[in-house]
Amino acid sequence: MISITPLILTFNEKENIARTLAALDWAEQILIIDSGSTDGTREIARQSHPRVHIVERAFDDHTTQWNFGIEHVPTEWVLSLDADYEPSSELTAEIRKLQPPAEIAGYSASFEFRIFGHPLRTSVYPRRTILFRRDRARYRSDGHTQLLEVNGPVLPLTGRIYHDDRKPLSRWLQSQDRYAIIEARHLLATSGNQLGFQDRVRRKIFLAPPLLFLYLLFVRGLILDGWPGWFYVFQRTLAEILLSIRLLIEEKGVEPANIADFTS
Repeated sequence: MISITPLILTFNEKENIARTLAALDWAEQILIIDSGSTDGTREIARQSHPRVHIVERAFDDHTTQWNFGIEHVPTEWVLSLDADYEPSSELTAEIRKLQPPAEIAGYSASFEFRIFGHPLRTSVYPRRTILFRRDRARYRSDGHTQLLEVNGPVLPLTGRIYHDDRKPLSRWLQSQDRYAIIEARHLLATSGNQLGFQDRVRRKIFLAPPLLFLYLLFVRGLILDGWPGWFYVFQRTLAEILLSIRLLIEEKGVEPANIADFTS
């Protein structure tokens, strides 16, 4: 097997971290960059895996935090995971069999979104590069999120990652409002011809929430997934509503928001 270190960012992830680490029992070492958790995340992590190394770093932004973590990975390959990502057994088996040629710089995976353990038939969560050579990849900021830039070819993996965030709704709302502030400023500062179709719709402010609601519920078929489908549709629609509100606030200047007031 290639030499891999799973890299995970944490901040108060007690509801998620044990499940993620349980799926990494094969890893010889795991690096966690923690932003000052106060809910027992670090203690749970140490109890969940015998070879966890935790580095504490005050949070400034996700891009810097991820790049800091990459710089401290001791192996050639990095497996980049959020604290609510659980690699499936199929993906783990696939990764352990990899024998990549020198020109391959990374591998991407798709996701199965879950609501409190209940799988959904679909989501708007995109495929992303999760496994990459440490010296050929770095993150850069892109609105409220970050993009991984990889120097070289990236191949797709067939195994999936389960995304299942079980943190309380109040925590999710706080995070989404922080993301909405950053994203609104990014959208308003970017020329329309540099935005993709989805972001141009968001700039219209009033269109994105109802369109996303109808698209997820009927076009993507989440109405067939019962209450977990409705939960996800309401959740993503609410995130779009928050973004629309923040776009209005930023455009009209009625509530200057200081994102430095938010924690990670």
